Amino acid sequence: MSRSLDIAGSVLCEHCTAACCRYIALPIDKPRGPRDYDDIRWYVMHEGVSVFVEEGQWYVQFQARCKNLRPDNLCGIYQTRPKICREYEPHECDYAGGAYTYDLVFTHAGQVEAYARQKLGADLGEPKPPRRHHRIGAAARHSGA
Repeated sequence: MSRSLDIAGSVLCEHCTAACCRYIALPIDKPRGPRDYDDIRWYVMHEGVSVFVEEGQWYVQFQARCKNLRPDNLCGIYQTRPKICREYEPHECDYAGGAYTYDLVFTHAGQVEAYARQKLGADLGEPKPPRRHHRIGAAARHSGA
């Protein structure tokens, strides 16, 4: 999180609730068939997990608080924080940016089922046990994540 100044001249982070430090979002492959949608349905059946699409890229999001977040919502390791945090731009800030506008967002299994029915023209069929090893998106595989 960059400590840039807001319009009033104070440090933006001083007013922040650290929303960006309370979740992890990882790219996943775009679903292509019933099994892919069924996997997404399984993801959102878990507490604190959602799936969203932003600018055509699919993501799975986990509500998970950073272990270095202090009670005052500032970073406890600010000087040595990970590169992903250093690259976070103020205009991307969850606090400054207001509400997100996703292409799609799924928080419940029924939403995934309805969307899959619309895209595939059929139901997902019989539930299958989850795959032993779940795929992550190609972007995450190649970025070292």
